[in-house]
Parts: sequence; C-alpha cells; structure tokens
Amino acid sequence: MSTTIRFDSGGATCVGEFFPAAKQLGEDGSPVVVLGHGLGGTVDSGLVRFAESLSMAGFAAFAFDYRYFGASEGQPRQRISMKEQIADFRAACTTAAAQPGVDPSRIVVWGVSLAGGHVFELAATMPGLAAAISLTPIVSGPAAAIAALPQHRPATMLRSTVTGWRSALSQRTGGPPATIPLVGRPGELATLTPDGYYEAYTAMAGPTWRNEIDAQVGVQLGGYRPGKHADAIGCPMLVQIADFDRCAPPQAAAKAAFAARAEVRHYPCDHFDVFPGGDWFDHVVDHQIVFLARQLGGSTATVAG
Repeated sequence: MSTTIRFDSGGATCVGEFFPAAKQLGEDGSPVVVLGHGLGGTVDSGLVRFAESLSMAGFAAFAFDYRYFGASEGQPRQRISMKEQIADFRAACTTAAAQPGVDPSRIVVWGVSLAGGHVFELAATMPGLAAAISLTPIVSGPAAAIAALPQHRPATMLRSTVTGWRSALSQRTGGPPATIPLVGRPGELATLTPDGYYEAYTAMAGPTWRNEIDAQVGVQLGGYRPGKHADAIGCPMLVQIADFDRCAPPQAAAKAAFAARAEVRHYPCDHFDVFPGGDWFDHVVDHQIVFLARQLGGSTATVAG
C-alpha cells in the first residue's frame, strides 16, 4: 500500500506515491528508488507496477508526477519544461530520502523514456547517488526527432512544427501552450504515431492521464542532449535498451551507456513492450532487482532470462 505525499519544488507543489519496502535492508533503513515517468506520463499510467515490484523486493519506491501533470499542481497543464522536470526530480529525491524506513545514503534514480534521459544528467550532477537505472532512454532529442520523421506525413509534420512554435511564442509572452495529442494512430497529428503505440499507451493510462502535450515539445527536444553527461557519471548504472524501439533510438542509448560505463541489458522489443502488460515487463523488472541487489543488497528471486 502506498502513501500520497505532496512536496515543494521551486514553489510548485508536486505529488508522489511512496511505497515502503516490504522488508528492511540494512540497519539504517532500505534503499529508495525514485521513479520518473516519460513524455506526458503520470504515476498511474505505468509506474505503479514497477514501484510495487521494487517494494516487494526490499527497496522503497517513490513515484512522482512532474508539475503540470497528473496529480501534481501547476499551470498551464501539460506544459513541457526539461529544466523544471529535472528540478522536480531532484526535489523528489530529497523528499524520498526523508521518508520513514529509508536509508538516505542509498538513493537510486530511475527513469523511463524521457526520464531515462533525465537520469543521465541526474547521475552525473547529484553527488552521493547509490545507483541509477535508465529504461528505454531518450538520450538525444535530435536523434529521436530524426527517428520519428518516417512516422509522420509531411503535412502533419508541418502542422505539428507550426503549432510547436506557436506554443513556444505564446508562453514567452505569458500565454497558454498550444497542445497536440501525445499519442495517435499512424497518419494522425500526434507526437507519437507508430503503429500500435496508441493502443499500448491508452491501455495502461490511468485516470489522471491526458492525451495531450505541449506542442513545443519538439522545440525542447531539439536542444535536449542528456547523453553528453554520460562520461561524468560515477555511480553504478543500469541501462535497459529495447532494440526495436521506434521512439527512443537504441543506438544513441547504447553509445551513452558505453560512455557511462554502465551495465547494459538488451531486449528484442519495442518501446512499450517493457511496460506493465508488455511481454518484456517481467524481464526488465527482474534485471533491475538483480542489479540493485548486487549494488545495494536485496532479493534476487525469480530472474527471467
């Protein structure tokens, strides 16, 4: 059972769910894994099962929503700000470290998709982290944009670009963002449109999730290169790559993982196959538990492949 926790991040109120460890690992408390979601995600849209699995293995878990998303506050809704998401992640780590039964010296940052990229920056710039886990990460915005080009019709790509610049200009002058659907079917105007993505994302969507995103996400991704921090990472790191990922380019992730001297796991699947309900979810979680147990101490039961 989880506890809802509200915390401050630079004047914004964020909300997270704390899952205590099912058993304490260590005299000073258990390690805590802080989980951040991907692009437009929310805690109730994929993170809970990860957090529950880690909790059962003896690791406390704290999954949170960025400001503007899900249960967290902040206006305008669905706004994308990489800088603010990184700040929220840092604040979530501070909050998680203060929870009962947690060893504050054993904090782990965990991110999937866009947050998998955030983890590279956090692991390189937060002293004292015990470990980092990056699942199907976007480590290069430009690489992700190039990979997405064949998935969009020229007309929809043009509409998306124009809407993105309109959103960026509106926010610079104090106006609201213009939004587009986060996920759509092939040929539709949306950020993610590969075949099967709409069905996969909406199948795991919780009540706080909204199928819309700040259209300037494309503008933000143009300058998003968290992989550049890889060679500065000093803590143990696990990078999990979906080899047929049509959202987060696997070649870029592999290159960043090598620079970070990370442990790497490969899965013959696409982006959403590693989420709850996907064929590779159990494998991914088992490998995370084994990695954390080896680095921090804990259960190694039931490893899949």
